[in-house]
Amino acid sequence: MHITLDDLTSTDVRDLVADHLSDMHATSPPESIHALGPDQLNGDGVTFWTIWDDGRLAGCGALKHLGEHEGEIKTMRTVPAMRGRGVAADMLGHLLAEARSRGYRRVSLETGSQEFFAPARRLYARHGFVECPPFGDYTADPNSVFMTLELR
Repeated sequence: MHITLDDLTSTDVRDLVADHLSDMHATSPPESIHALGPDQLNGDGVTFWTIWDDGRLAGCGALKHLGEHEGEIKTMRTVPAMRGRGVAADMLGHLLAEARSRGYRRVSLETGSQEFFAPARRLYARHGFVECPPFGDYTADPNSVFMTLELR
């Protein structure tokens, strides 16, 4: 698998982000949706990557700069046909390596509390993330689970 910086100009990539947003709207009430759209993923302070397998889009992920020592994982998504093949774990490893190279001491994320998001929560827990209180601009929300990882 190959991970590359992406500018969201590819139709396949934009469709993957649109599918991500669609699922967020299908599983969470509007006030609990914190997913970024294409314009936000191309915005200041956000770096977006895609992961490819043999020339085919396999997934995406982003890292948002929150401050000198902290980042936030955003838009982790795997193409449905590629699920169960380690795409998300590879992307997460890449995002964490990038966070370390930036000198971040902590990486946090918000994900849903619904069953739909259980695989994501398990992935993050396997990589050392623990639940935490809301961070950044987030507020407590029964539809959100906040997780963080202290980087060494």
